[in-house]
Amino acid sequence: MITGINHVTLAVSDLERSFDFYVTVVGLTPVAKWARGAYLEAGNDWICLSLDTQTQPVPRADYTHLAFSVDPMAFETCADAIGQHKATVWKDNKSEGVSLYFLDPDGHKLEIHSGDLASRLAALNAHPYNGLELYAQEEGD
Repeated sequence: MITGINHVTLAVSDLERSFDFYVTVVGLTPVAKWARGAYLEAGNDWICLSLDTQTQPVPRADYTHLAFSVDPMAFETCADAIGQHKATVWKDNKSEGVSLYFLDPDGHKLEIHSGDLASRLAALNAHPYNGLELYAQEEGD
């Protein structure tokens, strides 16, 4: 059975540029780097950057994106670092919690978010989406 998300791999066109962006701007922790890739930690999760000549550095037209959790006390500092890098903002926040939606150098849609699944579910209970179905969660899930 699935126990979680193991890792996320992002194809990048310029490994050094992406490595610098994710470490310096986003604040991920470097773990390993080699000629064609790198591993970075985001809390207890890890991201793989993989050099790929097929990478098209443009954002996808759909809503697919990767969201990073940010402590509420650190949100403004993180958002300021992203703003100073002049990362493109691709969406205004309209959901629960504080979020900033921005693009990485290859056009991957990213988000920093202060909130969690519990706060999102509480917001859904207060203002349900059309057709919302909630499933029972056991304690600790």
